[in-house]
Amino acid sequence: MAWILNLLQVALFVAAAPLLAGWIKKLKCWSQNRRAPSIFQPYRDLAKLLRKETVVAENASWIFHMAPYIIFSVAVLAAAIVPLVAVQLPTAQMADVIVLVGFFGLARFFQALAGLDIGTAFGGMGSSREMTIASLAEPAMLMAIFTLAVSMSTTNLSAAIETLLHEPLTIRPSFVFAGLGLMLVAVAETGRIPVDNPATHLELTMIHEAMILEYSGHHLALIEWAAQIRMAIYAVLLVNIFLPWGLAENFTWTALGWGGLAVAGKLTVLAILLVLAETALAKMRLFRAPHFLGFAYLLALLGMLTHVIMEVG
Repeated sequence: MAWILNLLQVALFVAAAPLLAGWIKKLKCWSQNRRAPSIFQPYRDLAKLLRKETVVAENASWIFHMAPYIIFSVAVLAAAIVPLVAVQLPTAQMADVIVLVGFFGLARFFQALAGLDIGTAFGGMGSSREMTIASLAEPAMLMAIFTLAVSMSTTNLSAAIETLLHEPLTIRPSFVFAGLGLMLVAVAETGRIPVDNPATHLELTMIHEAMILEYSGHHLALIEWAAQIRMAIYAVLLVNIFLPWGLAENFTWTALGWGGLAVAGKLTVLAILLVLAETALAKMRLFRAPHFLGFAYLLALLGMLTHVIMEVG
């Protein structure tokens, strides 16, 4: 029963990721007084790309061909270890949050290699920028994760969230700092404003889009779908780690239904906050990104120090 529910949760994670992207795009259009597309538009875009012919450069190596499949497979594996509507699922117990960071790094590694493989200027520029941002974002993410791990005495996401569910409602200063730091990292890692703008293809500003300009057809569909899954993973991490209430602790359909509604409500609110922030902020210059991620690391470090001084000392 647990394995069946685990597979259903992974399928829900993968299938609902484009829906979250469509909801964010719709909210952003509303905030800018523009006509909004349907929240199901990402599904139509993916279906259109899957039907199109894939065009590959003559000098492309096996890395360029295999990278979309690896990136998408790693995204699905990462989704399998993140509790979405319930805790105590088998795959969530088998891997911890350090493995999750490793999955993100593996997907980024092959995406950067694919950007460099063809030898175009845009691909090399995007890969260089992506690895620069990753080298600054990963330490901040790990520091935020270590704050959670030290507080809960475990690096397993499922066990940590289950521990938080059984604790009374309290405001932990360390979690506030760690949550803010992880939020800034999520903005940078998912290519959102102010670090990147996913809606443009300007050569002076694009990061993620520069690495995938040579992809088309089902290859591009897999990469775009993986990016949507990664954004959903970061969103679920934020709402389920720092606001875990509502998640199912047993495998009854009633508990799972309430868990799904709770997660959907929290993601809806998080999407509104993201759109409000993107509407109020402008795209920063690329050389300001290290300052942005340095501030994220500082917040995560303050979370760790706050835990040591106030909660342990």
